[in-house]
Amino acid sequence: MKTPIKIFALYALLLLSAKTSYANTASLNSLHTKDKEQDQQPLQWKAQWITIGYAEDTIAKPAQYFQKNFSCAKKVKSAIIHITAHGLYEASIGDKRVGNAYLTPGWTDYNKRLEYQTYDVTNMLKKGDNSLTVSVGNGWYRGVFGFEMHDFYGKELALLAQLEITYTDGKKEIIGTDASWKCGTGPVGANSINHGEIVDGNKSIVCDKPVTIANTGYDKLVADTSVHVTKHETFKPIKVITTPKGEMVLDFGQNLVGWVVVNAGGRKSDTINLLHAEVLDKAGNFYMDNMRTAKVKATYILTGKKQLYEPHFTYFGFRYVKVTGVHGTINPDDFTAVALYADMKPTGTFECSNPMLNKLQQNIVWGQRGNFLCIPTDCPQRDERLGWTGDAQVFSRTAAFNYDVNQYLSHWLADLALDQQPNGSLPHVIPDVLNGAGGSAGWADSSTIIPWTLYEVYGNKQILETQYPSMKAWVEFMRKGSNNNLWNTSWHFGDWLSYRDPHDDGTDAITNKQEIAQCFYAHSTQLLINAATVLNKKDDIAFYTSLLEKIKEAYRHEYITGSGRLLSDTQTAYVLALQFDMLPEANRAAAAKYLADNIHNYKDHLTTGFLGTPYLCHVLSRFGYTDLAYTLLLQDTFPSWLYPVKMGATTIWERWDGIKTDGSFQTTYMNSFNHYAYGAIGDWMYQNIAGIQLGSPGYKNIVIKPVPGGGLTWCKASYDCPNGKIAVDWKLNAGKLMLNVTIPKGSTATVILPDGKTKQVNSGTHHFEG
Repeated sequence: MKTPIKIFALYALLLLSAKTSYANTASLNSLHTKDKEQDQQPLQWKAQWITIGYAEDTIAKPAQYFQKNFSCAKKVKSAIIHITAHGLYEASIGDKRVGNAYLTPGWTDYNKRLEYQTYDVTNMLKKGDNSLTVSVGNGWYRGVFGFEMHDFYGKELALLAQLEITYTDGKKEIIGTDASWKCGTGPVGANSINHGEIVDGNKSIVCDKPVTIANTGYDKLVADTSVHVTKHETFKPIKVITTPKGEMVLDFGQNLVGWVVVNAGGRKSDTINLLHAEVLDKAGNFYMDNMRTAKVKATYILTGKKQLYEPHFTYFGFRYVKVTGVHGTINPDDFTAVALYADMKPTGTFECSNPMLNKLQQNIVWGQRGNFLCIPTDCPQRDERLGWTGDAQVFSRTAAFNYDVNQYLSHWLADLALDQQPNGSLPHVIPDVLNGAGGSAGWADSSTIIPWTLYEVYGNKQILETQYPSMKAWVEFMRKGSNNNLWNTSWHFGDWLSYRDPHDDGTDAITNKQEIAQCFYAHSTQLLINAATVLNKKDDIAFYTSLLEKIKEAYRHEYITGSGRLLSDTQTAYVLALQFDMLPEANRAAAAKYLADNIHNYKDHLTTGFLGTPYLCHVLSRFGYTDLAYTLLLQDTFPSWLYPVKMGATTIWERWDGIKTDGSFQTTYMNSFNHYAYGAIGDWMYQNIAGIQLGSPGYKNIVIKPVPGGGLTWCKASYDCPNGKIAVDWKLNAGKLMLNVTIPKGSTATVILPDGKTKQVNSGTHHFEG
């Protein structure tokens, strides 16, 4: 469908701007067989798609409710339900919630694939009368999300559910959505991803109207392979603030993503309104300008009796909540913030002697949590929340240290391949809601970088086999768009949000976009060669190896001066050239020195943006400048990783100076305070401070190479690799490294000490000094 004109306008502006347990909740997980889903036979659907049979409120677009009453005359041996919707759904049998997942069926490109979930509900059925109720909200399917997209996938919600019961006598029964179901209304009123939700406790679920059979097929349906969004940490307010404007604001102490559960009594029909914000302004007032058009509001209409209220079909990014409608003094005990994110297994721990770095690591983790819901998003709070490909790829390696993201990112890559254009170009966001806009260097390269990352980290050869056509198509898009092996036919974001200050000492921190693009052209070609090697595609290995040399030669001819400097004399230009081996071996040491000199020209500060930052410290370490890498890491003045920490950040900011030293904001238009891209430094911290490095795919061989520096006196870190836990614990004693290392069964390790000594070890715990 066509995107509304104002969405294009907002998108253009973006480019121009530089660009816990709860009652009635069953603890049942969806029945995933993630590694085998694709081998399953297609489900034989007996159920029919149904929609409401009454005229809905087309302005408010409240949630719709569907219900089927049925009887189990015999004892139930087993029961499973397959369910999905056009929209988001929640199901219950009797008073028990089906599953512990939220925002189901998740967000995929619904026009190309729609997942259904399967739940074991055996213990939820009883002999005799039962009732299956499903509520359906707007979600991403229709309503408002992203850059004010309205009804992007469709205008009509629909439900498909199939309950399959097996009795102890062997008889089977299927209860599927069909014309016998009833529909109606319930507590959840207006709801949208961007604007929030209204929950009216006075409205009961009343399903007394006939349903309509929808003319919807089954061809887009696929078994669920997602990592479900579930509830995690809970927070009580650390303080109740009366702002200078006299507003009552709760501070939960952590910028998180989820919602606030309210345990409220009040008077019947009283309304509690919760508005959500990440920060307070300079004066200490509640600040929502950076939410742009998103209303981010939860409204709870009370019954007069104490009960719990929470949203169902939306989520918020917030630390602060403004409360109105409460009579008398706010009781903070009545408010609980709940964090929602994908139910990934935590895999990494990191702690060192510098509290600021520990806080930075915590902020990186919370940035990942808040942006890893159904898809990896750029930000979780404003009118955007989209799957920007560049953000995902620069952070993917760090993400894999913090959590097991193998299944999570593999799932998202499936939509990336589906949304790839026929000419091989990759959209800027996945799922593609920008109608094909894409082809930007560093963003579209997510198609090669993330699959290779998953192969390296998890030994996941299957992801290379699955994504190889997509990887090759992207490289072919660049090749066909090249002249004399220079790729110069696409529009690019460039080194997004890099340091820009016209009052510097005369140097220039802006890197030529085509220069950047040529580097990523080479990088993706190299990764394609790597994948072809693993998959034994000999013809592709030969062809793209020859092409890679031509790409690099074209780069050298176009972008290297006679003295060995680069056309763009910037940190990002040198970082990418050195990281991707664009320079002749003889020129690399000089280029590394040019990089170091540039950093010194900026008083030992970085100037990189989204594309240069992830590799900056890695390049410095590789070429003998680890001390300078530590200097950059430990800077706490703008621009630096620790500046936001010093300013009180609890997540990673979108901009290096989202909040200035005087408390004012860098901008009001594009200023997220939960944006994980710059958190990519976590990868360097794990690999260099802790010293946990990859020796071979899947960590079958591990390299342990801690490099103390920056005044650090100790570090403790661990990582759960596919074979088990790797642990590193080191401290300095009179300048000497005391190192304890644990290697899991099935892996071997090469331990490299600061004094240059190298040890080969097998699994077990080992002690070293050096």
